[in-house]
Amino acid sequence: MKQYLASFKTLTKFEWGLWLASLTVVLLSYLLSGSGDLLNLTSSLIGVTALIFVAKGHVLGQILTVLFSIFYGVISFFFTYYGEMITYLFMTAPMAIVAAVEWLKHPYKDSQEVKVHHVTKRQLLSMSISAVLVTILFYFILKALDTANLTFSTISITTSFVASYLTFLRSPYYAIGYSANDMVLIVLWILASMENLSYLPMVACFVMFLCNDLYGFYNWRRMQKRQV
Repeated sequence: MKQYLASFKTLTKFEWGLWLASLTVVLLSYLLSGSGDLLNLTSSLIGVTALIFVAKGHVLGQILTVLFSIFYGVISFFFTYYGEMITYLFMTAPMAIVAAVEWLKHPYKDSQEVKVHHVTKRQLLSMSISAVLVTILFYFILKALDTANLTFSTISITTSFVASYLTFLRSPYYAIGYSANDMVLIVLWILASMENLSYLPMVACFVMFLCNDLYGFYNWRRMQKRQV
């Protein structure tokens, strides 16, 4: 536990600023929406905290991702975003657990930072084929469940799967996958907020997710160059 808490001491001034700004935006959106839904707020605060540590390549980020996935899956269930519920409870959370184990096995020297991996052509092909199969399978599952906003929900599954796969492979491009997923989710929760303003914090959450993931790509590229 002390090791993970020590991760906060490694944050740079910029990272502290990004994290605190993310928390502030999420909290303000919660107060402005007047929803009083603590589940949405808690989920969003955990989510933006997870991403700042994923962006640093620290295992704590994966642990918090599992916790976020559980909260987010419950929220998605209540709005009949079954694609999101299935994705985060049965794909993102398990893959975050597997990624945490993989990251623990491949630290960079003696630091908390994970060793960046160069994805091979074979791994890329395997990921692409798997993504197509997952997309086709879940499209019909979500359609059968009468999922709200079916098209965006299906795209979300595809982008989330690719991002999770690349996270497990320890590739900087995980952040590009999650950035694409963030943009889809911003649209999904804007649509949800138009029906129920209590979901506004989820829009703010994924806007800040996008900011954190873009930083994550930048920082992982720096890590990659430094580790050579």
